[in-house]
Amino acid sequence: MIPGAGTAESSAGARLVLLTLAAGQFLMALDSSVMNVSIAAVAADVGTTVTGIQGAITAYTLVMAMFMIPGGKVGALIGRRRAFMIGCCIYGCGSLTTALAPNLAVLLVGWSLLEGIGAVLILPAVVALVAGNFAAERRAAAYGLVAAAGAVAIALGPLIGGFAATYLSWRWVFAGEVLVVTGILLLARRLADVSSGKRPHIDLVGTVLSALGIGTFVYGVLRSDEWGWFRPKPDAPAWLGVSLVVWLMLTGVLLIWLFVAWGAHLVERRREPLIDPALLHNQQLSGGLTMFFFQYLVMMGVFFVVPLYLSVALGLSALATGVRLLPLSLTLVAAATLIPRLLPDISPRRVVRLGIVAMFAGAVILMAALDTGAGAEIVTVPLLFIGVGMGALASQLGSVTVSAVPDERSAEVGGVQNAVTNLGSSIGTALAGSILLAALTSSFLTNVEQNPAVPVKVKNEAAIGLQSGATFLSDAQLKTALEEAGTNQKVAQAALEANADARLDGLRAALAILAFASVLAMYFTSRLPTAQPRSA
Repeated sequence: MIPGAGTAESSAGARLVLLTLAAGQFLMALDSSVMNVSIAAVAADVGTTVTGIQGAITAYTLVMAMFMIPGGKVGALIGRRRAFMIGCCIYGCGSLTTALAPNLAVLLVGWSLLEGIGAVLILPAVVALVAGNFAAERRAAAYGLVAAAGAVAIALGPLIGGFAATYLSWRWVFAGEVLVVTGILLLARRLADVSSGKRPHIDLVGTVLSALGIGTFVYGVLRSDEWGWFRPKPDAPAWLGVSLVVWLMLTGVLLIWLFVAWGAHLVERRREPLIDPALLHNQQLSGGLTMFFFQYLVMMGVFFVVPLYLSVALGLSALATGVRLLPLSLTLVAAATLIPRLLPDISPRRVVRLGIVAMFAGAVILMAALDTGAGAEIVTVPLLFIGVGMGALASQLGSVTVSAVPDERSAEVGGVQNAVTNLGSSIGTALAGSILLAALTSSFLTNVEQNPAVPVKVKNEAAIGLQSGATFLSDAQLKTALEEAGTNQKVAQAALEANADARLDGLRAALAILAFASVLAMYFTSRLPTAQPRSA
């Protein structure tokens, strides 16, 4: 703890410290959500395909997943503030390179590589710097605001990306990031850092094992939609009749086990591992990390499902979709900041449990509201509940994980924490997408099969076509495809009705799995503390 940290938080300087760290977290979360709504525009601008841009997004995710834990160790080695500032410099160079990218290769270097490397230095350092700049009793509020900044960035991404794509260019988003990074670097001089007093050691073998293990597992998850979770899709890679996704995930788990075993081996020899396995046996830390995993699984699942409903099922623009997500952002920030301020002594376990209940309620209300003819207004109340729930978790979990270990280990915890959130985000998006498309396919085929207006030949062709991979289509997209295929009016109308019903069934199924994940998360809340951390 820095001297006077417990008394400085009411000053303008402390507010600038919090603003600096929150801005860093906001930038790290903004990129993916902006890029996701700008894929087609970016692909056309740099002369590549949508698949090429999706590959860049995958590469960005993989760089962060693979090197987040080593990134936390680098912060402990060279200093958290220095790691934060170096990460910002690298990230800023990546943003500038991306803004000027003439082709996919340069985009990969700027966005996927440089910004990814910058993020793995920045994110763990943010966690450690909050611990170093705020007293234990004030960290919940600080972590809540920082976490809320990241979640709000994900929610505002479609709005910012849609506005830029409509009125400016996607390149202006990344050019703007360079200016924000410059501002962060100017303010970062106010950040206080604390040295552990000893020079850490970088475990190279552990670094390789952790990077390969987490990277392989996450890559398998990211490919699940294209290749299939277990049964391989047509033309997808497989081994012994099983999708390559399963083998990649199993390989990742094996490598992670070897990483933990290697760490235990080093501890026995009184050498320093990348991550001390004893940390994983810390009940409070493991409980906090588990809740982070479920929080980001549900959050990213929601940010996948709701925009699909708004943009595809209802045909809203990216800009209008972003506006409809604002209720979630507002309640998230309100809950994350007001709960620690108004209820500073409340049990973290109780807050998290109430947050999970709110998230579950939001998912169930939205499931019930989805119906033929429903409009965009039905998402408002559910998103208010989900935002409150996410904000409640954000207000507690950062403080829970860091307070479980000495302050000098906060950078390592930051690395593990962000690796876990990255994993939860990947699985949440992939799981929601897979369940949605599986339910959509089943529902569409059932509706078509039961409709006497559809000839048997068309039913067979539909079944064969869907086996190659269903697509979440808008009415306009399907109508165009049917016209190009020369389908008669009666069959086309039947297909449009079946598609509309199937879309809703798919959305409901995806929300159901997210609601189930919320219920499952409740089981792990018993590991959370019942009292707020206090300074010694």
